[in-house]
Amino acid sequence: MGPEFLVPIAFFFAAASVVRTVLRHKERRLELETQGLPGSSRDAAMRLERMEQAIDAMAVEIERIAEAQRFTTRLLAERAEQGHHLPTSEPRR
Repeated sequence: MGPEFLVPIAFFFAAASVVRTVLRHKERRLELETQGLPGSSRDAAMRLERMEQAIDAMAVEIERIAEAQRFTTRLLAERAEQGHHLPTSEPRR
Protein backbone atom coordinates (compact mmCIF):
# COMPACT_ATOMS: atom_id res chain seq x y z
CA MET A 1 0.00 0.00 0.00
CA GLY A 2 1.44 3.29 -1.10
CA PRO A 3 0.73 6.83 0.04
CA GLU A 4 -1.83 7.27 -2.73
CA PHE A 5 -3.98 4.73 -0.89
CA LEU A 6 -3.24 5.69 2.75
CA VAL A 7 -3.71 9.47 2.42
CA PRO A 8 -7.40 9.31 1.42
CA ILE A 9 -8.13 6.79 4.18
CA ALA A 10 -6.39 8.98 6.80
CA PHE A 11 -8.26 12.03 5.51
CA PHE A 12 -11.58 10.18 5.75
CA PHE A 13 -10.94 9.15 9.36
CA ALA A 14 -9.82 12.65 10.34
CA ALA A 15 -12.88 14.23 8.75
CA ALA A 16 -15.17 11.65 10.37
CA SER A 17 -13.62 12.42 13.75
CA VAL A 18 -14.17 16.15 13.34
CA VAL A 19 -17.77 15.69 12.21
CA ARG A 20 -18.45 13.33 15.13
CA THR A 21 -17.06 15.86 17.63
CA VAL A 22 -19.14 18.68 16.18
CA LEU A 23 -22.29 16.57 16.22
CA ARG A 24 -21.68 15.56 19.84
CA HIS A 25 -21.26 19.21 20.81
CA LYS A 26 -24.48 20.20 19.02
CA GLU A 27 -26.38 17.32 20.61
CA ARG A 28 -25.20 18.28 24.09
CA ARG A 29 -26.13 21.90 23.48
CA LEU A 30 -29.59 20.89 22.29
CA GLU A 31 -30.07 18.75 25.42
CA LEU A 32 -29.12 21.66 27.65
CA GLU A 33 -31.55 23.98 25.87
CA THR A 34 -34.44 21.55 26.11
CA GLN A 35 -33.77 20.84 29.79
CA GLY A 36 -33.62 24.53 30.67
CA LEU A 37 -30.26 24.23 32.41
CA PRO A 38 -28.01 27.26 32.91
CA GLY A 39 -26.49 26.73 29.47
CA SER A 40 -29.79 27.31 27.72
CA SER A 41 -30.22 30.25 25.39
CA ARG A 42 -33.33 31.54 27.23
CA ASP A 43 -31.42 31.70 30.51
CA ALA A 44 -28.48 33.35 28.80
CA ALA A 45 -30.79 35.94 27.23
CA MET A 46 -32.31 36.75 30.63
CA ARG A 47 -28.86 37.09 32.18
CA LEU A 48 -27.73 39.39 29.37
CA GLU A 49 -30.84 41.53 29.85
CA ARG A 50 -30.08 41.92 33.57
CA MET A 51 -26.46 42.78 32.78
CA GLU A 52 -27.56 45.44 30.29
CA GLN A 53 -29.87 46.99 32.89
CA ALA A 54 -27.09 47.00 35.49
CA ILE A 55 -24.63 48.59 33.06
CA ASP A 56 -27.17 51.26 32.12
CA ALA A 57 -27.74 52.04 35.81
CA MET A 58 -24.00 52.32 36.41
CA ALA A 59 -23.63 54.64 33.42
CA VAL A 60 -26.30 56.97 34.84
CA GLU A 61 -24.61 57.04 38.25
CA ILE A 62 -21.18 57.69 36.71
CA GLU A 63 -22.62 60.59 34.73
CA ARG A 64 -24.08 62.05 37.95
CA ILE A 65 -20.70 61.79 39.65
CA ALA A 66 -19.01 63.47 36.68
CA GLU A 67 -21.58 66.28 36.70
CA ALA A 68 -21.02 66.85 40.42
CA GLN A 69 -17.28 66.97 39.86
CA ARG A 70 -17.65 69.49 37.03
CA PHE A 71 -19.90 71.64 39.24
CA THR A 72 -17.44 71.55 42.14
CA THR A 73 -14.53 72.38 39.85
CA ARG A 74 -16.44 75.33 38.39
CA LEU A 75 -17.26 76.65 41.88
CA LEU A 76 -13.65 76.39 42.99
CA ALA A 77 -12.46 78.14 39.82
CA GLU A 78 -14.95 80.99 40.36
CA ARG A 79 -13.83 81.39 43.98
CA ALA A 80 -10.19 81.53 42.90
CA GLU A 81 -11.01 84.24 40.34
CA GLN A 82 -12.79 86.30 43.00
CA GLY A 83 -9.83 86.12 45.34
CA HIS A 84 -11.28 83.65 47.79
CA HIS A 85 -8.81 80.96 48.58
CA LEU A 86 -9.41 77.66 50.22
CA PRO A 87 -8.59 77.70 53.90
CA THR A 88 -5.23 76.31 54.74
CA SER A 89 -4.40 74.70 58.00
CA GLU A 90 -1.70 76.03 60.25
CA PRO A 91 1.27 73.70 60.69
CA ARG A 92 1.10 71.86 63.97
CA ARG A 93 3.76 72.57 66.55
